[in-house]
Amino acid sequence: MLLAAGLAGASAAAAVAQDAPRQLSTPPSVADTVRQSVATPAPAPAQPAPAQVAPPQQAPQPRYRIGLKSGQVYAADDVEMRQPVIGRSYLLLNGQQRFDLDQIKFYQDETGHYVRTTLPGSRREATLRREKQGRISTYSITSQSWSPGGFGGGPWGYGPYGYGMGRYGFGSPWGYGGYPYGGGYRTVKTEYFSKDGGPIQDMNLRNLSVALSDNPGSSELLRDAARLKRISTAGYIVGGGMLVAGMLNTFSGNAQRISPLVFISVPVLLVPTFVSGSQANKLKQAVQMYNYSGAATR
Repeated sequence: MLLAAGLAGASAAAAVAQDAPRQLSTPPSVADTVRQSVATPAPAPAQPAPAQVAPPQQAPQPRYRIGLKSGQVYAADDVEMRQPVIGRSYLLLNGQQRFDLDQIKFYQDETGHYVRTTLPGSRREATLRREKQGRISTYSITSQSWSPGGFGGGPWGYGPYGYGMGRYGFGSPWGYGGYPYGGGYRTVKTEYFSKDGGPIQDMNLRNLSVALSDNPGSSELLRDAARLKRISTAGYIVGGGMLVAGMLNTFSGNAQRISPLVFISVPVLLVPTFVSGSQANKLKQAVQMYNYSGAATR
């Protein structure tokens, strides 16, 4: 009995010692060490950061394309037109490859897109710059010509062919870029078109009326252009007749002063100048409407 009582007392003392706060000078017991190891788990090892994979770098695409009549298409970063004084003109690609213009069907450079084609009524090829692309694609060629001024000369510098669209333009009394009182060089911009990649045609009222006949809105604009053309023609006829009559009255008989018909003819001859600009705008609007309507129905 004494042995059992002793064991019971030892167990109670151990329990009280565990519940009581431990003194700072007292070394930790086995139970404290076990509790700390359970309460504080070991930190997990750090995961390595995923490596950043750089996207593959693509080589820059060449800026320009050159198509040959044989069907081959070349790409280049630099295209230069060479026009030597002696010899034929050619294209130089990247400063190395050379192609004669006779081999070229189309090419691009920093100034735009160009095509090599035969002009209407001609057997020689010319280089045209593409202005607009669509069902109706428009092209132009710019040239300089000498204008002597007037009908063979004269103080007024009157001439029927000026800046405009079509083979001979719509005309203006003094041309475009020249001096009104005499001859000089003038810049003439002639425009063409093609429908659905077909042959090149002169951009004039007659050809466009046929090409755009399947679009009512474009046809209406072309009728307005035809009316303006009649006004322009009437201005040339009336103004020219008044000018001729005034000059005859001035230099015939004993006339002491210039005939008033000469002065009256000047504003009449100016009417076609303003009308021709409106007529050109009507043609361009008709082409734009046709291309827009075609794109909207696709």
